[in-house]
Amino acid sequence: MAVVDKEAEENYSAKNIQVLEGLEAVRKRPAMYIGDISEKGLHHLINETVDNSIDEAMAGYCNNIEVTLGADGSCTVEDDGRGIPVDEHKKLHKSALEVVMTVLHAGGKFDKGSYKVSGGLHGVGVSCVNALSTHMISQVFRDGKIYQQEYEKGKPLYPVKVVGTTDRTGTRQQFWPDPTIFTTTTFKWDIVARRMRELAYLNAGIKITLTDLRPDPETGKTRTEVFHAKDGLKEFVRYIDRHRTHLFDDVIYLKTEKQGVPIEVAIMYNTDYNENLHSYVNNINTIEGGTHVTGFRIALTRTLKAYADHDPQISKQIEKAKIEISGEDFREGLTAVISIKVAEPQFEGQTKTKLGNSEVAGAVQQAVGEALSNYLEEHPEEAKLICNKVILAATARIAARKARESVQRKSVMSGGGLPGKLADCSNKDPKQCEIFLVEGDSAGGSAKQGRDRYTQAILPLRGKILNVEKVQRHRVFEAESVMNIIQSIGVRFGVDGDDNSFEANTDKLRYDKIIIMTDADVDGSHIDTLIMTLFFRYMPKVIEEGHLYIATPPLYKCTYKKISEYCYTDQQRQAFLDKYGGGVEDGKTLHTQRYKGLGEMNPEQLWETTMDPKTRLLKQVTIDNAADADEVFSMLMGDDVEPRREFIEENATYANIDA
Repeated sequence: MAVVDKEAEENYSAKNIQVLEGLEAVRKRPAMYIGDISEKGLHHLINETVDNSIDEAMAGYCNNIEVTLGADGSCTVEDDGRGIPVDEHKKLHKSALEVVMTVLHAGGKFDKGSYKVSGGLHGVGVSCVNALSTHMISQVFRDGKIYQQEYEKGKPLYPVKVVGTTDRTGTRQQFWPDPTIFTTTTFKWDIVARRMRELAYLNAGIKITLTDLRPDPETGKTRTEVFHAKDGLKEFVRYIDRHRTHLFDDVIYLKTEKQGVPIEVAIMYNTDYNENLHSYVNNINTIEGGTHVTGFRIALTRTLKAYADHDPQISKQIEKAKIEISGEDFREGLTAVISIKVAEPQFEGQTKTKLGNSEVAGAVQQAVGEALSNYLEEHPEEAKLICNKVILAATARIAARKARESVQRKSVMSGGGLPGKLADCSNKDPKQCEIFLVEGDSAGGSAKQGRDRYTQAILPLRGKILNVEKVQRHRVFEAESVMNIIQSIGVRFGVDGDDNSFEANTDKLRYDKIIIMTDADVDGSHIDTLIMTLFFRYMPKVIEEGHLYIATPPLYKCTYKKISEYCYTDQQRQAFLDKYGGGVEDGKTLHTQRYKGLGEMNPEQLWETTMDPKTRLLKQVTIDNAADADEVFSMLMGDDVEPRREFIEENATYANIDA
C-alpha cells in the first residue's frame, strides 16, 4: 500500500517541474544517452565523434581520419571532410557550429539531402560528447579560414571566431572526458583500435590513423597504427577467418543496390563446424541480427539447395546418404560479413541492435541469391566442395540430434535430469540462485562445504573438458562434461518445435549466475577458455543475457606477524611487501603463500575469498564485438600454434581471457 505525503501532494505545482535546459539533461542522466558511464560509455564518446567523420566519408567527402589519444587525457578526432557549416542558423540565430555542438538532435543527419545514411547507434551526436567533457575545442577548416569555439561542460566560452587561415577543409574535435561523470577517463588502445579497424574494413578506401601519445610504461615509446582496407569486406572476412583452414581460397563477394538498399557481402567457407556470421547496418554491429540476416540465410539455403538438386552427382550423393538437408547444414563452416546501408533503420531487441525494417529482407535475399547463383555456375569445383561439406554437415547434424535427444530423454527419465555430481541449492527461484562450475573433485569438495547451500549450487568438473572448436556437433552432445553442464543449468535446444534447431533456449535456465571457478594458473585459464568456448559456440544467449561469470581466486596469502591479506595480483602482493617489509620478504615475520590450486584452500578460505557475494570479485563474460570474439576463440582453440603463442605472450599480464 502506497503512503501519500499530503503536504507534498498539496504543494505539487508548476514550481516542482524541473526544466533541464541545453545539455543539462545529458549531464543529469548520461547513461540514457551513451549507454553507461563506465569504460564502455567512455569509449562511446570517441565512437560518436568518429561517426561524424565516417558520415562525411560515406557521403563521399572524406578520405582521411586521424584519432589521437593525448598524453593529457584528451582525444582528438580530425578529418578532411567538408567541415561543419559555420554560417548563421536562421531559426536560432547562432552559428551552425554552435548549434551542432550545443543542441541535442541537431545536425545534417536529419536532413536527408545532406546525408542519405548515417552511422551511430544512439544518434545523439557530438553535442553529447561536449556535454560530458570538462573542456572541448571545435575547429572547422572551411572557406580558407580556421573557425574555432571552446566549451566547458557543453557551454560555449565565446562565440565562434576565426583564428587563422588554411587551404584545407575538415573538422577537428578535441575533448577531455569529465571525471565527475565517468568511473574511468583512461582510454584503452585495444578498444579504440578494434573499432577503428572495423570501420576501415566496413568503409573501403578510408584511411584511419590512430596515434597514442601516452608513453608506454615499459618502453617509453608512443605508437601509431594505420587502418586502411582497399578491398573492404573482402579483407574483413579474410581477417576474421585467418586462423582457420579454408575449404577453398576464394572470397564470394557482392556489392550492389537492391530496392534502394546498398548491400555488400563477403563469404568464405572453412573446414570448421561453426557458422560465423557478422552483420552491420550503417556501420553498427547488429549482434542480434535482424531482417538483413534473415534475407541472407534464406538466399543461401534456397540457392545452394537448388544447385544441389540440379546437379546429378550431388543429388545422387544426398539420396544415397538418406538425409534431408536443413538450412543450417548450408551454414556449417561459413564465415560471412553483411554490411548494408539503410536511410531510416528501425532497431529493436534487447540491446537495440536487431534490424526490424521488413523491406530489407527481400532486398538482401534477391542480391545474395543472384550473386551466389552466378558464382556456383562459374566455379563448379568450389560448388562441389561446398555441397560435399553440406552433406557431411547434415549427416553429423542427425547424429547430433540423436545425441541431444538422448541427453534430454535421460533428463526426463531421471525425474528432472540433474546429474548426480551436482550439489544443488535449496532455493528454487532462479533469479536468486547461482552455480559454480568447479575444476576438480578436491576444489569441488571444499566449495560444497564452504558454500551458501540456500542459493549456491556446485558442479565439479572431472577429467578433460572437450574442446568444442575442434569436433563435430554430435561429439559435443555425447561428451559427459558437456551433458552435465547442460542438464545442470537447464538449457534446452530447439525453438518452436523445430527438431533440427540447435539454438539454445534459456527460458528454463535454473540459475541467474553461472560461475566458472578454476585454479589461478595457466591450466585454470585454459579450462576457463574451454568452457567459455562451449557457451560462445553453443549457448551464446547465456552470455548475451549476462549470466556467465569467472570467479577470481587469490594468488597469494600474505602475512606479517598477525596481519594477513589475500592478494589477487602480483601488484597487490608487492604493495603488501612494500608496506610491511620495505619490499623484501624475510620468511619469518613476513612471508607469502602462493595458492597453486583451489584445493589448497579450506572451505572457509574459499568462501571468504572467492564465493562470498560480499567480498568476492567476479568477472562478467561479455561479447562487445562478435567478430573479434569469434576470431579470438578460433585462434585460441584452433590448430594454429604461432598466433596463439603471440596472443598469450602479449596478454600474459592479465588474469583471464574475457570474451
